[in-house]
Amino acid sequence: MTAPFAADAHAPAELLRAALGEDPARPLITFYDDRSGERVELSVKTFDNWVAKTANLLQDELNAAPEDRAALLLPAHWQSAVWLLACWSVGVTAVPAGDPAEAQLVVSGPDGLAAAEACGGERVALALRPLGGRFPQRPEGFLDYAAEVPGQGDRFAPYSPVVADSLALESSVDGLPLKLTGAQTVQLAREGAARLGLERGSRVLSTLSYDDWAGLEAGLLAPLAAGGSVVLCRNSEGLTEDQWQRRIEAERVTHRLG
Repeated sequence: MTAPFAADAHAPAELLRAALGEDPARPLITFYDDRSGERVELSVKTFDNWVAKTANLLQDELNAAPEDRAALLLPAHWQSAVWLLACWSVGVTAVPAGDPAEAQLVVSGPDGLAAAEACGGERVALALRPLGGRFPQRPEGFLDYAAEVPGQGDRFAPYSPVVADSLALESSVDGLPLKLTGAQTVQLAREGAARLGLERGSRVLSTLSYDDWAGLEAGLLAPLAAGGSVVLCRNSEGLTEDQWQRRIEAERVTHRLG
């Protein structure tokens, strides 16, 4: 039996390091926003660079530490995937769609800014504009991610080792709360990859939200655990089946979810 991809990885950030070591040039995330017309493709190396910069921002500028909780009020987007891996690189617990009032920091897209004001800690706003652009005017009380992240270092080293048995993710599955350590997150991602029939080189198209486990599994974690890649599609409700088929063929999609 062939060993699973990154068999010795016991935390989500280790899956990314394994992908970087195997083939840094291959695509990892391709993102479509069918409202703006944006298409962005990030190789493993480019994605890892964004993660390193974001983790440095978290650790050095936002003073985030292991066991802090980050409420992520973000859609399924390439920058959201960056923030998840950055949290796990630092040891911060990622809480997609979490309550900002119960988190040490909040990261929000434009649609969640009003709710994000309930966070008494650090607040970061993502404009989610094409090419990672800034807000035309920075939201009051928030750091503009696009303005802050470029100056961060391209390599990251945590001040404290990330423990695989520490809490990494708070989400939900079938409407029920789900709390996972880093090791459990990796294990469930591997199980999801097997259930979905993913393998090295699989390319998963997902339209699912990151607000629960199903979307996180399909749109990031299972492909990462399998050594595959993901095509994230947002605001795609108006696409016809012919348009979907052309995209599937152009992107060499092997699995369509959502």
